[in-house]
Amino acid sequence: MDWIEALILGLVQGLTEYLPVSSSGHLAIGSYLFGIEGEENLAFTVAVHVATVLSTLVILWKEIDWIFRGLFKCEMNAETKYVLNIVVSMIPVGIVGVFFKDYVEEVFGSGLVIVGCMLLLTAALLTFSYIAKPRKKENISLRDAFIIGLAQACAVMPGLSRSGSTIATGLLLGNKKESLAQFSFLMVIPPILGEALLDVVKGLKGEEAFGGIDMMPLAIGFIAAFVSGCIACKWMINIVKKGKLIYFGIYCAIAGVLTLILS
Repeated sequence: MDWIEALILGLVQGLTEYLPVSSSGHLAIGSYLFGIEGEENLAFTVAVHVATVLSTLVILWKEIDWIFRGLFKCEMNAETKYVLNIVVSMIPVGIVGVFFKDYVEEVFGSGLVIVGCMLLLTAALLTFSYIAKPRKKENISLRDAFIIGLAQACAVMPGLSRSGSTIATGLLLGNKKESLAQFSFLMVIPPILGEALLDVVKGLKGEEAFGGIDMMPLAIGFIAAFVSGCIACKWMINIVKKGKLIYFGIYCAIAGVLTLILS
C-alpha cells in the first residue's frame, strides 16, 4: 500500500463511518480496487477505525463530558439513564462480536457480492425510515436502545451501514431525529474499540500479521480518517436533524447495483 492509496482509503473510512453508506463495504470495495488484502488490510483497518473513534470523542466531547459529570454524581439522573441505554445497546453486538464474528465472516465473507446485497438492504432501510411516520417519543427507552443495538449487531455484515441501521431503526421506533445521531455515534465507540482490540489480539496470536504495511501509509491513513471523520460526524448530525437520509438511500442503491456488476 502506498501513501496515495492510504490517503484515499483513510478519507473513505472517515467519511463513511458516519454517513449511512457502510464504511466496511466501501473499504472492501477500495481494497479490491487497489489489490490490498491480508495483513496489510487488517493493520490498516484497525488504525483507521481507532482514528474515527478519536474523531467522535473530539466532536462530541461536550456530550461525553456531560455524561461523565452526571455519572459521577452516583444517582439515577438523566446522564445515568443515558449510559444505561448505551450499555443495553451494546449487549447484542457484544454477543455477536465475541461469539459469532468469525462464524459470520466464514459464512458470508467480505466479497463484493455480499457487500452489494447489503448496500441494497441499507438503501431499503433508509428509504423505509424516510417514508414511515411513527408517533414521536420524547426519550429513547431501554427497549428501544436494545432494538437499536440489535440493528447495530446486524451491521457486522460488510455493506450494511452501522450508522444507517441504528439511525433508521431509531426513527422507525419513533425516536426524535435530533437525539438519534448523537446516541448512534456514542453507542458505537465501545464496539469499534472492542472490534479493533479483537483484531489486535488475533494478530498477536499469529492468525494475522501486522507487519505488511509501512508506518508512513499507516500514519497518513490514520490522519486522513481522523480529519474526515470529524467533518463527517458533525455533518451527519445536521443531516439527521433535517431528515435528509433518503439521498443516502439512493446512493446506496446505486452503489449496491454497481458493486454487484463489478463482482
